[in-house]
Amino acid sequence: MEFKKKKVLMTAKEIGKTLNTLAQEIAKKENLEKVALIGIRCRGVPLAERLAKELEKLGAKNLSLGILDITLYRDDLSLVASQPIVKETKLPFGIDEKVIILIDDVLFTGRTIRSALDALIDFGRPQGIKLAVLIDRGNRELPIQADYIGKKISTSLKEMVKVELKEVDSKDEVSLWEK
Repeated sequence: MEFKKKKVLMTAKEIGKTLNTLAQEIAKKENLEKVALIGIRCRGVPLAERLAKELEKLGAKNLSLGILDITLYRDDLSLVASQPIVKETKLPFGIDEKVIILIDDVLFTGRTIRSALDALIDFGRPQGIKLAVLIDRGNRELPIQADYIGKKISTSLKEMVKVELKEVDSKDEVSLWEK
């Protein structure tokens, strides 16, 4: 069964404004000298990079920025592909004593974040781990929640939220699709 586009949830301009707002929230609540942003592959990476730029505008200096690939930590690995493509994790800093802010595009069941937590802990023991997402669509299967949310929407299981970012998809847009 195919999905059909139902509506646009965020335009490029709204995505930019949302990232600015998220950066302001993070700057207000966190000690930026201890913060490390880690984007979860795939679309969490450009979101982390954009968020880092917004935080630098707010005065953050020498912000640690990393990339986390969770492919081998997924609980549905056998359903993803017979030969999954594992990409590089890049953490050019130690995570011990850092406040890690994991960044992803959509928070849905919580399974991606559970996998990210498992992967991250293999690299050390951070002071704390927070979660920032562009979209929280509800329907959790695990007790995981975001600390920083760009936009919260209610969806059914017959719907899909599609995040497109120019670094990956050649355009910026968040849309809701329906079966």
